[in-house]
This record gives sequence, C-alpha cells and structure tokens, in this order.
Amino acid sequence: MDPIIFEMKGPVGCITLNRPNKYNSFTRELALQFQEALKKCRDEAVVRAILITGAGKAFCAGQDLGEVTAEEGPSLSTILSEHLNPIIRLIREIEKPIVAAVNGVAAGAVSNVALACDITVAAPDANFIQAFSKIGLIPDSGGTFFLPRLVGPQRAAAYMMLGEKVSAQEAVSVGMIYKILTEDDFDAAAYAFTERLAQMPTRGLGLTKRALNQALTNALDRQLAVAFLEKRKPVFKGE
Repeated sequence: MDPIIFEMKGPVGCITLNRPNKYNSFTRELALQFQEALKKCRDEAVVRAILITGAGKAFCAGQDLGEVTAEEGPSLSTILSEHLNPIIRLIREIEKPIVAAVNGVAAGAVSNVALACDITVAAPDANFIQAFSKIGLIPDSGGTFFLPRLVGPQRAAAYMMLGEKVSAQEAVSVGMIYKILTEDDFDAAAYAFTERLAQMPTRGLGLTKRALNQALTNALDRQLAVAFLEKRKPVFKGE
C-alpha cells in the first residue's frame, strides 16, 4: 500500500497520508512521496488548489519512531533536512492555495506541516499536539516560526512546553486554524472547500500568498510596496 495517495480531482490536487494502521506516521518513503506529490501539484497547470488530509482516524501522529530506532534508520538530522524541511518549503513556495484538512489527531512535526498550509480546517473531534517536549526534542518543521505568529508567543510557548492536547474548538478560538467543518462527510466538505478556492483567480491567490510570505519578515514600508494596483478594470482569464 502506497504511503501517499495522490489524485487530481478536477482542479484540486488531493494528497492523502495513507498509513492508517500507523496513524499516518511519517517514514522516509512517505515523506519523499509527499514531496513528489507537491511538486506535481506545483507543475501541473490543471491543479489550481491543493488539499492535504489523512486516511483513517488520524491526520498524522508525527514521525514513525520505529524507523528512527531501526539499525539502519535515518538520523534526526536527515529526517529534518531531507524529509520534513523540504515539505515545509514546498508548501510555502507553491503559489497556489493549500488547504490542510485535519481529520483526527495532528501531532508533532506534522502538526506543524498542517499549520504551514495557507488554510487549515478540521473535523470537530480533531486535535493538535506539540508533542516534542515529552520526548526531549525541540519543535521542528517550522513550528517555532508559524505557531507564535498564529497564536502569540505566550500561548505558543505553553503549547510547546507543556505538550497539551489542543481541541479543534480551542484551535479555532485562538486563531491556530480557520474553521471546523461540521458536515457529516468531512472528506467531501474539505474537497468542496478546496474546490471553491480552485474556482477563484489562481494567479491572484498565488500573488496574495507571496505577499503574505513576505509580510512575515518585511517592515511596513517594504510591505506597502508589495501591493501594486494598476488602477484599471480587471480582466479575468481563468488564471
């Protein structure tokens, strides 16, 4: 069974983490296939938005520690430099809207993958856990970059240091994620949400994403120069 299911459903590139018996925990094979799926979404013009979700009851339980402790398993530095960090960079660099649909627990590194996406939605019973402190690790996958910007430094510190479970309801209330999808068919609702973005002007959304990326480090005057209006009536060409 492939650890990643990649499908192009109309204008949406759908990436599903597919190790449900292991709560979709990351392995090298899964991470590299994830990267390839993101690149396909980047390069295929027909893909106008990207949906990332998990198979089964979990979004992802984080890194598969069994792989780490295996005799010839990858080192933590390899996992970061070759597996996880390239995924975060692709998510932020691809100038198409990327939605994370968190269908269950999102723990550790892949909790931060979800938070790196442009918009994160969740099932009512989903939860988020910065589980690093429980095994003596520093949060990775951009967590210390994205989480304080989403919820503020005090709350981010508490979530990361205490490793407490954050419910979907709390995650919405503190601004960690966008919204909860309450429909009975979560997968269908997540697809419909992403397809709505895919029907919008992709180029404009991509440039909005570029401006939001720049806003993370720009001073005000530089950011003011990012937005340029031609003062003419827009002509949409479906791009």
